[in-house]
Amino acid sequence: MTTENTPVRFDTKIAVLLRRDLEPWQRLNVTAFLVSGLGTELPEVIGEPYADADGTPYLPMFRQPVLVFEGTKEVLTAAHERALSRALPRAVFTSDLFTTGNDRDNRAAIRAVPRAGLDLVGLAVHGPRNAVDKVLKGARMHP
Repeated sequence: MTTENTPVRFDTKIAVLLRRDLEPWQRLNVTAFLVSGLGTELPEVIGEPYADADGTPYLPMFRQPVLVFEGTKEVLTAAHERALSRALPRAVFTSDLFTTGNDRDNRAAIRAVPRAGLDLVGLAVHGPRNAVDKVLKGARMHP
């Protein structure tokens, strides 16, 4: 029997992996961009809309926490390959995207580079907890 006080345990995980050499503003920017991709493709991760006690409506958000990790360039590259091999839904952010200013140019910057040459600075993944944990091998929770 579950009650309102029973902790909710999700069978899936949303995780963001950031390259540890990013500036603080870059970490925030990359995280925001990456999770927006998951929310648009995976409607099941979005909860119900919010409202305050006065009835003011607010947009829905993820229904579960987003865990943020960090790692070296090598950890990020390996995590990207593991996410691909497990066919997990994923979003990527490359260093090239810091120099573009719009969605069209962002997509063109990714499209211009073969997968093995992507200079990844961020990766977001969603999937079964154990699969995401395996993808994140070598990463640590963001401080």
